[in-house]
Amino acid sequence: MKSSGLSSSCVGLTPSTLPDDAIEVGRILDAWGVKGWVKILPHSTDPESILSAKTWFLQVPDAKFRPGFSLFAGTVSLAVDEAKIHSGSVVAKFVGLDDRNAAEALRGVKIFLSRSTFPAASDDEYYWVDLIGLNVVNREGVALGCVRDLMTTGPQSVLCIEYTATGEDGSAVAAERMIPFVSVYVDKVDITAKCITVDWQPDY
Repeated sequence: MKSSGLSSSCVGLTPSTLPDDAIEVGRILDAWGVKGWVKILPHSTDPESILSAKTWFLQVPDAKFRPGFSLFAGTVSLAVDEAKIHSGSVVAKFVGLDDRNAAEALRGVKIFLSRSTFPAASDDEYYWVDLIGLNVVNREGVALGCVRDLMTTGPQSVLCIEYTATGEDGSAVAAERMIPFVSVYVDKVDITAKCITVDWQPDY
């Protein structure tokens, strides 16, 4: 294994290899309080996977968030002592990190989890990461594009679907359509077949 480049002050960080099924689920925003807790920015509105995982894998921040980061290189893992929702935010405490300085040192790092550790979703519930990349067709079998992202608008989620359209000069251009991810429009989600069937028309 390559050296992680760990600083000698990184108590609790363990040089690791990112799991093959690793998924980026958020990043550490900043320290929270004075006892080593951190505040998390999840990539999903449903942080259940973050709250339940006992081990997090961390990678260096994007340069735009934390230029000059040198605390560690490569991938490290941390054992989670506790993670919870507090005032609408996700906060966490790691084993071995017990003061604000240690927590601040992790500001901006990217958080990854093994997909195999996610709690099983209930019937008619899906993790956003499982929907990304699925093909979308309507009841008539017309291809509407591929799920590029999801977004939350108030009480419901919306599928952001990328497709190829024809530009004014006749060339192919990337375009996007949005379909509310609610039962009135979504007939079926087939994760195995990588397909979502919807009651929607291309010209909506």
